[in-house]
Amino acid sequence: MQRTITIVGAGIFGLWQALTLARRGHTVRLVEASQTPFANAASQYAGTLLAPECEFPPAQKDARIFARHGLQLWQKNFTCVRTEGTLVVAAPGGTGDLHDLATQSENRTILARDEIVELEPGLGTRFQSGLYFKQEAHIVTESALHQMLDALSEAGVTISFGSPVASNTPRSSDCITIDCRGMAARDQLKDLRGVRGERMVIRTDDIKLTRPVRLMHLRQPIYVVPWGDGRFMVGATTIESEDTSQVSVKSALDLLAQAYQLHPAFGEAEIISLDSAVRPAFPDNLPRITVRDAGQHIWVNGSYRHGFLLAPVLAEATADFIDSGATHPWLKLETEPCSPAQAL
Repeated sequence: MQRTITIVGAGIFGLWQALTLARRGHTVRLVEASQTPFANAASQYAGTLLAPECEFPPAQKDARIFARHGLQLWQKNFTCVRTEGTLVVAAPGGTGDLHDLATQSENRTILARDEIVELEPGLGTRFQSGLYFKQEAHIVTESALHQMLDALSEAGVTISFGSPVASNTPRSSDCITIDCRGMAARDQLKDLRGVRGERMVIRTDDIKLTRPVRLMHLRQPIYVVPWGDGRFMVGATTIESEDTSQVSVKSALDLLAQAYQLHPAFGEAEIISLDSAVRPAFPDNLPRITVRDAGQHIWVNGSYRHGFLLAPVLAEATADFIDSGATHPWLKLETEPCSPAQAL
């Protein structure tokens, strides 16, 4: 049965919801309050690592399986995905964490120093050992978001920027609203909290990397992602705070110091930007699909650190529910109806 669906919020969750539902034949409108695409979306500051093996601990085995599927969906649908794997190395004091990752992770290869040099010559002989996750990938944030907008247009999605959301509450049983507004939906999702993340983008021609490199460090682990044209994204702090101010001096020093420890050439790099954003998260740090009013109102939220990786999985789960009533471990049916004031 074809439905008329309004999706509110044009971050990575909203984009994937719109694309997946439109490709299944539904009439989809994507509504975003900001006039400029992604102006208020935490997604624009994401590290865009598609790294299911590195990101999820053994206790979240199911999440890791879902994340692997998310990676496959990105690879299947978008040319911006770069499947070069992830290299993990350790600074002095971080070797214990590297050993723990080697013990707990799957689909990895343990590398000796000469093998690291062969894989990433730009790092030289600085590291004695490392881990290589060959199947992982990364994308350049801005390119990925704009490729998604193009895909939505091709799929026939109506996109409305600078549009108020109060008028989008469904008026009939054939209409569905999907709320993907992140922290803006906190008044409807009571256990949602904010987690602050910070990153920097730098430029240098003095070092070449092919793939993301993670540095395990006792004080502040980092990852460095090559974005092309000499640009690198360095991230990312995870702070239990909802402070929306600019990057702190301490965080900037930590990111810069660890980038320098990964390779001294980063000490001469140009800082393009220092950015911060507050990401929505639930207590278990896993996303959730909340269904109310017999399926007329759906909330997709709780990206935490994994928005890009898990967005296509959540979109499939939502579409399966709408099409057939299928359930999913991250889908929560609530019987209590929401009032018009709660709806949006």
